[in-house]
Amino acid sequence: MADPANIVWHKTTITKADREARNGHKGAVIWFTGLSGSGKSTLANRVESLLFASGIRTYLLDGDNIRSGLNRDLGFSEADRKENIRRISEVAGLFVDSNAIVLTAFISPFKEDRAAARTRVGNHEFFEIYVKCPLSVCESRDPKGLYKKARKGEIKNFTGIGSAYEAPESPELVIDTSEETVEESAQKVIRLLEKSGIIKENIGQQDPAKGGNGGNGL
Repeated sequence: MADPANIVWHKTTITKADREARNGHKGAVIWFTGLSGSGKSTLANRVESLLFASGIRTYLLDGDNIRSGLNRDLGFSEADRKENIRRISEVAGLFVDSNAIVLTAFISPFKEDRAAARTRVGNHEFFEIYVKCPLSVCESRDPKGLYKKARKGEIKNFTGIGSAYEAPESPELVIDTSEETVEESAQKVIRLLEKSGIIKENIGQQDPAKGGNGGNGL
């Protein structure tokens, strides 16, 4: 590990404020957390589509995608899960500095890790979205067949089955995907960003070409 005493942060010529002024919006992290199958990725994709269609700079970080590259050396022990979220929060923080709205779709089951991510990014630029959905509904969806494998004992420490999920206590937004459509849920996230001054009002009114549907499908 590098000696922190030998590392000095390099200040770049172009600042975050410069980027905000040019692009007309602020950077932020929309942190979607919830059980596997709750609809995090579907919702994150829809929100990004709405923002992108309105000219907002965005990037979506998805759990499986990150584990396919940056975090492919990590397993699913508690220590590895913590490191997984630590690395993601560092990457997300860089995206915010670049003036992007980064959407993260990760189970991120532990409160402590999500709190650390908020601290890394900054409270005023971090929006925790609890994608709430009963375990029975998530398991009935089981889009990747993971619950079935977990029930058979083929996957150890699977969140909701062999490992606990610590639900957020004070998230910026709670969305129940067992009762709301994708479109209703996405619009709630857009309104939150507007009220918080991250984006201008009436963003997300354009419907990107086949960027999502208004049905349940989460």
